Formats: sequence, C-alpha cells, structure tokens
Amino acid sequence: MEFTHLGRTGLTVSRLCLGTMNFGPHTEEADAHRIMDAAHDAGINFFDTANVYGWGENKGRTEEIIGTWFARGGGRRERTVIATKLYGDMGEWPNEGRLSALNIRRAVDASLKRLQTDHIDLYQMHHIDRATPWEEIWQAMEVLTTQGKIIYVGSSNFAGWHIARAQETARARNFLGLTSEQSLYNLLERSVELEVLPAAQHYGLGLIPWSPLHGGLLGGVLRKEREGVRRTSGRAAETLESHREQIQAFEDLAAELGHEPGDVALAWLLSREGVTAPIVGPRTLDQLHAAVRALEVTLDQKALDRLDEIFPGHRTAPEDYAW
Repeated sequence: MEFTHLGRTGLTVSRLCLGTMNFGPHTEEADAHRIMDAAHDAGINFFDTANVYGWGENKGRTEEIIGTWFARGGGRRERTVIATKLYGDMGEWPNEGRLSALNIRRAVDASLKRLQTDHIDLYQMHHIDRATPWEEIWQAMEVLTTQGKIIYVGSSNFAGWHIARAQETARARNFLGLTSEQSLYNLLERSVELEVLPAAQHYGLGLIPWSPLHGGLLGGVLRKEREGVRRTSGRAAETLESHREQIQAFEDLAAELGHEPGDVALAWLLSREGVTAPIVGPRTLDQLHAAVRALEVTLDQKALDRLDEIFPGHRTAPEDYAW
C-alpha cells in the first residue's frame, strides 16, 4: 500500500479510501466486517462513511456496522482513520439536519455512539449549507475540536468559492479550517478541474474523489453487457448511451494496455496532482481486491494523453472558457 498526507496536514492515509455506503443496504454485517479486515490486511487505513448511510428507515446503520467492527478490538479502531459526514436529515423535526451549531452538536454525539468511539478523525460536511453562516459553523467545529470529539474537518460537494469562503473565515478565527474536499471526480466527470481542484490545491486540501468508476460505467460495462453479466437502467443507461463511443474507446485502450478498465480508471485518478485517495466502495471481497490491484498499474505519458483524448478534461477557469 502507498501512503500520503491528507492535504497540508501531517495525517498519513492510504492512497485508497474504503467507502462503506454499501454496508447495510447491500452488504450484510458479517461480510462488511470481513471486507474491513481485508482492507486492513491490504494496508488501507482510511475509511469513509456518513451518518445517513443505511438510508431511509435504516439511516445510521452503516455507522453501527463499523462500530460493532471497532468493538471487536484487535487494534481495529487504532489503525483506522475514520471519516464520517453530516448534513442530511436524520429525522423529520427541524434541526435534525444541515449545519446549524445545534445539529452539529447533536449529530457528532449520535455518530460517536453508533461508531462506538470517542472521537472522529475527519468530520466532513456532506453538502454546503447556504442558510448557516460560517462563523456559526466554525464556532461549533472549534468546540468539538477542543472537546476532542473531532480532529480534522472536511467538506464534500463544495464549489470552489465555498472552499475559499470557508478557509478565509477560518483563517480570521485562527482555525485550521478544511483539510479535505470530497468530490465527484472521474474520467467521465471532470468538472472539478475548473475551480474545485485549483481551490483545494491553493488552500492545501486533499481531494478525495467519490464514484471513481462513475457508478460502474468505467469498470468494463460494455464488455459485461456483451457477456450478459450486467444490465444498466435508469440514469446509468442514459449516461451509457450518451457516452457509448467514449466508453468503448476507453475499454479498447485498457485492453491494449493489458489492464482491466476499472484499474485504469483508478490509476488515472491516482496520477492526478492534488488527489489524496479515491473512495472505493466494494460490496464484496472480490471488488475490494480488484480495487487494490489498481495500485500496481502505472500509466505512461502516452497512455495519459490517450485518456485525455477520449475524455477531454478542463483547464483552470477562466482560461478553460475565456482567455
């Protein structure tokens, strides 16, 4: 396993982050425990979750599964950098979601209880809250840091100017502020290159890409369709049809390079400046092992150029669309 620092901090994390969103809805608790043990065996020390995972009536279930795994001991908690998120509504009453100081206080205590731990290593805001001032948010986060309930703060799904405003407000308070941004980023979706990635790099935030295979569309979907092992529907089918030629060219390139498409997609993200660790969210042990395999893939400049031809990216704004 390769390791790096999370943004400008001294925190050391693995180059792959274990996403746990499938734990509960799609992966039973015992299997989830086996996947987390295998992740440690592979050297992955960075796990990501959220208070809403489990979804619907089972919100919080994913954190509970991680908590029962921590409770088994054996250094599981001590060896894990645990990241969770808040923002989504956890109930139907006011102040059971978003980023008010009241909900931040309540949400962190509820996550700590479900996770069966006394602190959260990286506490992430799952979405921007346009109704809550940054002074209120940072005051609440400062209290949690002083209490030892959280160590670092991160964002998710923020725009570039959200990151800038958050950091400048934190700087005025002599607070560390954000240390990471978790964004949708993959070969098919490169919009963060316009402003989010430059802002993250400027302020020293580590970028944590989610959906690195774009819901499986970069994992050899066309070959799997031909083999009859996968069928797409809904938005995924629409995206596939609108990008079929690109995805076919990508799968052909992966075959030419002698690698699985998913391995190439992950290796590409790992090669991007500013990227800390893509989130891989396995439902099974086999999917975890496949993700780890991507660390062995090295893409030369010719391959990287070919990928840019297939999936054109963005220059930093405003040069991308102006001069």
